[in-house]
Amino acid sequence: MDRIVSLLICDDHKLLTDALATVVGLDEELVLIAPPVHTAEEAIRLAEEHLPDVVLMDIVFKGEGMSGIDATLRIKEASPSTNVVIMTAHDDERLLVEAVEAGASGFLSKDEAAVEILAAAKAAADGEVLIDPTTLTRLLAQVARQREEQRDALLLLGDLTDREREILGLLAQGKRNDDIARELYISPQTVQTHVRNILGKLRVHSKLEAVSFAVKHGAIHVG
Repeated sequence: MDRIVSLLICDDHKLLTDALATVVGLDEELVLIAPPVHTAEEAIRLAEEHLPDVVLMDIVFKGEGMSGIDATLRIKEASPSTNVVIMTAHDDERLLVEAVEAGASGFLSKDEAAVEILAAAKAAADGEVLIDPTTLTRLLAQVARQREEQRDALLLLGDLTDREREILGLLAQGKRNDDIARELYISPQTVQTHVRNILGKLRVHSKLEAVSFAVKHGAIHVG
C-alpha cells in the first residue's frame, strides 16, 4: 500500500478498541482520525467531519442507542467513499443482511487478532469486499427475497380501502368486532365483512395473521 489509510474505530468494548488503537500506533500505513469512540452517534459525527477511508463499526451497542447498522447507513450517506467494516460477535444472518443493505463493505469477527482486523481495514480501503463468496451469495439471495416479499406485501396492502386500514389498525389494538362496530358506528356484520375482505386481500387466514403481516411490512405500528 502506497498511501496512509485514515481510520475510525467505534465499539463499546474498550479493551478491544484500546488494543486496536495501540496496534494502529505501530503501523505507518494507518492513522486514527480521532481516539476510538464507543457510541454510534459519536462515530457518525466524526465520520461526517473527517470523512475517513475506513470505519471499523460494532454492530450492536449496549443500551438504547443507535445500532451500528443505522450508523453505517448514515455514514455512507455522508461519505459514500468511506468503507464501513462491521465487527461482530454475532452470527445472526438477519443482522448481516441489514448491514449489507446499509452499505457495509464486509464483516470481521471480534475474535480475530488486532493485527488481522487492521489488515482487513487496509483491504477495505483498497475496495475489497471482506466476506467470503459463499456467504455473500447467500446473503444477497436473502436480500433479494426480502425485497421481493416487501414489494409483494406493499402491493397487497395497497389494495386495502381506507376503512379496511382503519379496522386493521383497531384490530392491532386488540379490539374485538363488537368494539370496532361501536367505535365506528357500523354494525358487527359490516365489521365482519370488512375483516373477511382484509383476510382475502392479504391472503392470510386469521385476524392475528393479518395484523402481524401489516406490522411486519410497516403498514401499521403498535406500541
